Amino acid sequence: MKTPMSSDTKLMKDKECESVDSTKYRGMIGSFLYLTTSQPDIMFSVCLCARFQEAPKTSHLEAIKRIFRYIKGTTHLRLWYPKGTDIETVVYADSDHAGDYVDRKSTSGICMFVGCCLTSWFLKKQTALAISTTEAEYVRT
Repeated sequence: MKTPMSSDTKLMKDKECESVDSTKYRGMIGSFLYLTTSQPDIMFSVCLCARFQEAPKTSHLEAIKRIFRYIKGTTHLRLWYPKGTDIETVVYADSDHAGDYVDRKSTSGICMFVGCCLTSWFLKKQTALAISTTEAEYVRT
């Protein structure tokens, strides 16, 4: 596989599909989450599949199998952390106060660097309306 997930894949809580073993499914998700430290390109696909750990269906298992096939074909594409080198992980987090001009909600953001390389980021509008900058920072966590 050239990609961990097809761009037209839409995973949903499908009540008509057959259920699969949730313990085994959770184990596969856990293994993938561990693997994302060296292969961050699977993070989105793994997190999308992780949403369905409570009641996984065959469609979710097919998405997991595709990630396995992708990993099998991309073993040469990894982040390597050589022993004895000073590679540090730095995470920055911030939120604004009432930054959205329409609904006055705050936005939180996080970015993570491994060495000098950006490996992941996250940005989300908060669901609660903060009345101070301190509260906006508290709601973020």
